[in-house]
Amino acid sequence: MGFIRRNSSSSSTNTSPCADLRTAYHNCFNRWYSEKFLKGHWDKEECVAEWEKYKECLSKHLEDKNLSRFLEAEGLSRIPASSSK
Repeated sequence: MGFIRRNSSSSSTNTSPCADLRTAYHNCFNRWYSEKFLKGHWDKEECVAEWEKYKECLSKHLEDKNLSRFLEAEGLSRIPASSSK
């Protein structure tokens, strides 16, 4: 008995509102890691835009569910004061 793995782009929108942003960040990170980091080229600015978009989406959706404390516990949350309740 096996499992059928669906194409991540078609199933990702059904599982999480941030899935596409997560995929974009992970693709960027994996590309940076394999093509640059492993070859000694360390650019700290790589994938920052993708990470910020993904983090913003996570913060919004976790805040909506009163779960933002999980990001705060990891030191990842920087929700602007204007958007806090």
